[in-house]
Amino acid sequence: MRLFIGLTFPKKQRQRIHRAARVLREEDLPVRWVDLENYHMTLKFLGEVRPDDVPAIESAMTKVAGGTATFATEFGGFGAFPTIRRPRELWLGVGATAALRCLKQDLEWSLADCGFEAETRAFHPHITLGRADDRGGAGAFRGLDALVADMEFSTEVKVRTIDLMRSHLSKDGARYSIVSSAKLAT
Repeated sequence: MRLFIGLTFPKKQRQRIHRAARVLREEDLPVRWVDLENYHMTLKFLGEVRPDDVPAIESAMTKVAGGTATFATEFGGFGAFPTIRRPRELWLGVGATAALRCLKQDLEWSLADCGFEAETRAFHPHITLGRADDRGGAGAFRGLDALVADMEFSTEVKVRTIDLMRSHLSKDGARYSIVSSAKLAT
């Protein structure tokens, strides 16, 4: 099964994000938009995992969560990877607080003991809102930089759990379900 560790958010937060991103969805952009039920932030992509390996992953998550106090982080700022002019992914930024960075690093170290390779790319916490598809040609995203610059959205969210999530791939896009959760210390 295809798994990752991430943060999920309350329905009210997902709805606020969805409303804030409406201006993007209303543009005629060649983008497949993520359903608000699937909004999440990935901390560690695990890939294809054998069911026998899940208990060790859950144990590592529980250990890390138990040593991490609940914390708050900010959502704000819209952007794109790799660039706003030629995006593959449109996103909402998540504040890279010290607590979030430590949580990410502790998961990397703990999961290395389970045989998962440590991530070497820089950590850019975000919530994917949509993925560009092949419909657009040159200029398909013209003006997106100005549009995004004018968008304002900021909210704080409390991080209380980390989730082991399963990715179900289909021709209609990915759908995610929570396999298990680990509560952060209070």
